[in-house]
Amino acid sequence: MNTSTPKISPLRQPMIEDMRIRKLEPKTQSGYIRAVLDFTVWFGRSPDRAGPEDARLFQLHLVDKGVSPISINAMQTGLRFFFDITLNRPQVMDKIRSVRVPQRLPVVLSREEATRLIKATRNIKYRAALSVAYGAGLRASEVISLKVSDVDSKRNVLRIEQGKGRKDRFALLPPILLTRRGEAGPNSDSSFDVVR
Repeated sequence: MNTSTPKISPLRQPMIEDMRIRKLEPKTQSGYIRAVLDFTVWFGRSPDRAGPEDARLFQLHLVDKGVSPISINAMQTGLRFFFDITLNRPQVMDKIRSVRVPQRLPVVLSREEATRLIKATRNIKYRAALSVAYGAGLRASEVISLKVSDVDSKRNVLRIEQGKGRKDRFALLPPILLTRRGEAGPNSDSSFDVVR
């Protein structure tokens, strides 16, 4: 049986290598490749033949199609990488500007809502994870990566390794999350009594 590897286009291979050199995350790499592929399908020719007007018309095409500002900006970032880095033709994207993204306030749970959500969890491991996420303001990926050695109970901080943007940081840990069941005082009204 002959197993052949899929053929990679002569433009995609150097782009993949450029992304690997910069150690871009796999998700970022696939997003950039998808952007160039979408542009190529729309353009109908090899993307290395595109010029500034083609990039502008592609952006207009995305707007007319109703693509969200966030998706348009993500595609622009992928195309900018391809033209600037891989093809060394920054002039193609020079006049393309990001689309303004409307700023909206996030939905924030009240203390009572957070307490109900945490108490509804039956598994102690998930209850602890939700409590830490809410109490220390961590992302889900940061909670998943936590180790016991990341807890500094003397300073009430958590060490977050390689969080968003691959950066290390410290997060404040509410003291109530460190107390054992029954150790909190009688007047404690903490939302986190589920992990005491």
